[in-house]
Order: sequence, then C-alpha cells, then structure tokens
Amino acid sequence: MTASELAKKLRLPLGFILAALYLVFAPLARTFTWQSLLIGGIVALIGVLIRGWASGHIMKNDRLATTGPYAHTRNPLYFGSFLISVGFAIAAHWALVFLVGIFFLVIYAPTMAREKANIKGRFPHDYPKYQNNVPAFFPRIFPWRGSGMPAEGVGFSMDLYMKHGEWKAALGYAGAMVYLGIRLWMKTRHGA
Repeated sequence: MTASELAKKLRLPLGFILAALYLVFAPLARTFTWQSLLIGGIVALIGVLIRGWASGHIMKNDRLATTGPYAHTRNPLYFGSFLISVGFAIAAHWALVFLVGIFFLVIYAPTMAREKANIKGRFPHDYPKYQNNVPAFFPRIFPWRGSGMPAEGVGFSMDLYMKHGEWKAALGYAGAMVYLGIRLWMKTRHGA
C-alpha cells in the first residue's frame, strides 16, 4: 500500500477520532478562554466559508475548476479544512497548531499528490498551465485569470454546494462552537 493510499484510508477516520478527542479534552485546557474561542472560531469560520465557496464551484471529474477559490489555490477544500483545524487548535492552545501542521503534511500532502495526478490525467492540456499559475495549497492573493482556459461556469452554485453536502461542515462548525461555548460557560461559572 502506497503512502497516498494509506493517507486516503486514514484521512476521514483519523479526522473524526481527533475531533472527538478534541471536543472532550480541549475545554479542559487552562488556555481555553473566551478570547481564544473567539479568535479560533473566526479562523475556523473562514475555513468553513472557503470550503463552502469551493464546493459551489467544483464539478468533480467533469471540468477543471479554475474559478472562485480555485483561482487562488488548487486545493481550496483542503485549505479550508486546514483553517478549520487551525482555528479549533487556537481555541484550545496555540501549540496544537504545530500538530495540525504535521497532520496535514502526513495525511493531506500524499492525498493532494494523488489527486494532482488524477486531475492532470483528466485534463492533460489545461492542467499544466493552471498548475504553473496557481499554488497547490496556500492561496495567492489575487485570483488567476486563466486566459485561454475553458470557462467552468458563471460563478458560485448553491445547487453544487448542496449536492456536495458542504452544509454539513457548516452545521458541524456551528454545533462545535455551541458545544465549546457551553463547556466554557460551565467552566467559568464553576471556576474549574
């Protein structure tokens, strides 16, 4: 089994396990405060919004996505997930950001490499130009306007957003924030 295949198998189960452990232990940290929850919550919300924006632009395996967030980064869904993870890490303890970075290097780097090969194979004429102009992960500030690239559509599609089920990430974010807020309120109320 290659590193890419192993990363693919472990990505979701590990993500759910780590999220569950986080929800249990993060509220116990001394560094978990209203300020850290606010800052981390904002960073995570930006990640949720980026994922939502990306899911409303991508037509998986049908067209090469180059518009919307795909004009800034080739992997906006993963970048959004990274920001969600970083945000929740900040809420508990800034040192967890280091662990998030390691997790993304070990699990998501091989996943992105595998997907890059797949997309390159599906769109051999258009992908090299796109790859040369748009970074793989950390976004460029200004969107790339791919002259000569096939247009993918007119913009964000709520139908695609719903089809890809990205509303679940938004719901999960809201639920986690409410849960963490309640735990923090209980912690500050009881002085524990």
